[in-house]
Amino acid sequence: MRLGGRRSGNIEDRRGMGPVLVGGGLGTIVLLVLALVFGLDPGVLVNPEKEGVNARGPESVPADDSTKDFIAAVLAYTEDTWSDVFQREGLTYREPKLVLFTGAVESACGFGQAAMGPFYCPPDEKVYLDTSFFQELRDRFRSPGDFAQAYVIAHEVGHHVQNLLGISDQVHGIQQRSSRERANQASVRLELQADCFAGLWARHTEQMQQFLDPGDVEEALGAASMIGDDRLQMQSRGYVVPESFTHGTAEQRSRWFHKGFEGGTTDSCDTFRVANP
Repeated sequence: MRLGGRRSGNIEDRRGMGPVLVGGGLGTIVLLVLALVFGLDPGVLVNPEKEGVNARGPESVPADDSTKDFIAAVLAYTEDTWSDVFQREGLTYREPKLVLFTGAVESACGFGQAAMGPFYCPPDEKVYLDTSFFQELRDRFRSPGDFAQAYVIAHEVGHHVQNLLGISDQVHGIQQRSSRERANQASVRLELQADCFAGLWARHTEQMQQFLDPGDVEEALGAASMIGDDRLQMQSRGYVVPESFTHGTAEQRSRWFHKGFEGGTTDSCDTFRVANP
């Protein structure tokens, strides 16, 4: 994968910082309760400057600058590609922010932890990423390679695209009126579409930038399959429960990424139109 061109400026670097508590509220209450349970000083959590504890504590080890540069380059590629795709369809693309954090973070969607993996929050239009996930991608999911990491970023940006197009709101409305099983099925279709949008991004960026090396697409397909619901459930439980799937199987995730890469249009990524995604 070749990283030429510009770097995105839409990155908020909160690595090594505690959760940013915006205006108190539920996030603050949760942290205060946790502090009391575990015998910590609540004042330190709410005010990191208290008693000499600064925003970057002595135990914080921020990711290296090369990782941030890589993320900024990939994010710039997504901005350029989706701006072009939206323009062709008579729309305007609004660029998301990408928040780098360490351990835990406060978002408009609530309190997030690294264990959740990368996530997108529609209310604040931000992607949240603890770069330790890249190591987990290599070690736990056996998906090394820079393009596997780029796929993860492109997938989360795909959720931003769904938000801008109104797809996310439609799906959430369906989920609120449905049983748990049907809500999970809607979630699967939403996630598979984000995988497809990641493939679409890869195709358009390759046409614009010629940034792919041999084997890059296979890296993304491998990463998509390794984080399929069936594989993850088999690893953790020893068996699978299809009705509880929320992201799709290994086969589905890799197939829809490939479908986006081959089709290259948002119409080719309509996972809600097919009977069996």
